[in-house]
Amino acid sequence: MAQQPCPFLAIDPSGQDLYGQITRIREQGPAVEVELPGGVRAWWVTGLELNKRLLASPLVSKDAYRHWPAWINGDVSRTWPLAIWVSVRNMITAYGTDHTRLRKPMAAAFTKRRVDALLPRIREVVDGALDDLARIPAGQVVDLRAAFAAPVPHEVVCELFGVPREPDGPDGPRQALYRIINRFFDTEISLEDAQANNLDLYATLTAFLGAKRARPGDDLTTALIAAHDQGAMTEQELMDNLILLLTAGFETTVNLIDNTVHSLLAHPDQLALVRSGRATWEDAVEESLRHEAPGAMSGLRYAVEDIEIEPGLTIPQGDPVVVSFAAAGRDPQRHGPDADRFDLTRPTSRDHISFGHGVHHCLGRSLAMAEATTALASLFARFPHLALADPARPPRRLRSIISTGHQELPVLLHGRREERGRGAVSGRGAVSGRGAVSGCGAVSGCGAVSGHGAVSGHGAGARPAGGAGLGPGPEELRVIRKLADGSGTTVPSA
Repeated sequence: MAQQPCPFLAIDPSGQDLYGQITRIREQGPAVEVELPGGVRAWWVTGLELNKRLLASPLVSKDAYRHWPAWINGDVSRTWPLAIWVSVRNMITAYGTDHTRLRKPMAAAFTKRRVDALLPRIREVVDGALDDLARIPAGQVVDLRAAFAAPVPHEVVCELFGVPREPDGPDGPRQALYRIINRFFDTEISLEDAQANNLDLYATLTAFLGAKRARPGDDLTTALIAAHDQGAMTEQELMDNLILLLTAGFETTVNLIDNTVHSLLAHPDQLALVRSGRATWEDAVEESLRHEAPGAMSGLRYAVEDIEIEPGLTIPQGDPVVVSFAAAGRDPQRHGPDADRFDLTRPTSRDHISFGHGVHHCLGRSLAMAEATTALASLFARFPHLALADPARPPRRLRSIISTGHQELPVLLHGRREERGRGAVSGRGAVSGRGAVSGCGAVSGCGAVSGHGAVSGHGAGARPAGGAGLGPGPEELRVIRKLADGSGTTVPSA
């Protein structure tokens, strides 16, 4: 019989105490039945090794239509606010041979050649965003998430998938996707707003696919349409895989940059390690991925048959399971009693599942790492006195249990005058750069796409005379290219 903790811990949909709730779940056992937003019960798994075991097990499915009785028989309504995380038919909800079939064309699209070709453009996009920041008056508080962490990956993912710039304005495809994705990961959203957002999403993608079929290009959307036309996927699977790739490809990278910057600025001793050469940008990103996974959890999984976790604890067949990337990253059994501490010298930093595990590892890992390392190196080179606007007040977290980041990241680009005078590390060049790879977490409250740091119009931009110190140097570019071909770091399984 399965152990059933009582009472069930109700997961707060706002995500404001996510790690506090994870600690309480961990104290109850390795797998604990909780109540998700909307009253749906699921088993929440906290340990790194157990999460890896379940991710790799054929006894765990992602297909609710085949392996979740409560979904199949209607006990969980299609109007459940988080239903879109279950109802979509794409690579992230597929099982067995269907997963293999849908993943194959995606893997072919994310080739090393395509990522390598993007590297110069990534730097141009980053430099353009930095040029926009440089126009902001000194002393003005800047929301770095809205002005930098979000515009960079938004521009990159739109170019990768061939999302057109025109028509411009709030109803244009780029701005529409930005608005929709900002709400996609909001787990505190009302039922009415969630349904309206989902309708907006499918209407926008239907129009986009129609336009792309009329005018194909050298982009991933055209490649996926070709795979559909060759019988590799249905029309619904084509659209739902675009939902997965556009949302995850944007949101997780926004969070990765956001969170890494915040963690470095909040821990000036760790920033000093990078500045002195005792740690690298890659070290900072990997520890950030462990410390605060950009995507806190995966979509639900389901027990294909009874799964014994340990003697006396069994997850019954058909029950949903939450694989918690956030909990795994702070597992004290793997990362020690100080697992909650941000530490670039931690020997286990790279042992996380923020990019998935095994056959479920993230296809966009190389691209996300290239974007994050380029963005961080360039940001701190351009603004060496970057500092948190109010170090005593932590930024508000996203309203999400799926996406981990901040609603805003208020900073002073040029630091505080008194800190600059003292030469404080925290004011001299925050090496911060943090946030995630998932693509996810509501970007609500992050500000408009237009204005400072706007996605549109970011090209190479004007650069100060001399060009010194405006981006990654030869060694940093070597690391970025190594990351892009997957050889630079231990690839986490997921």
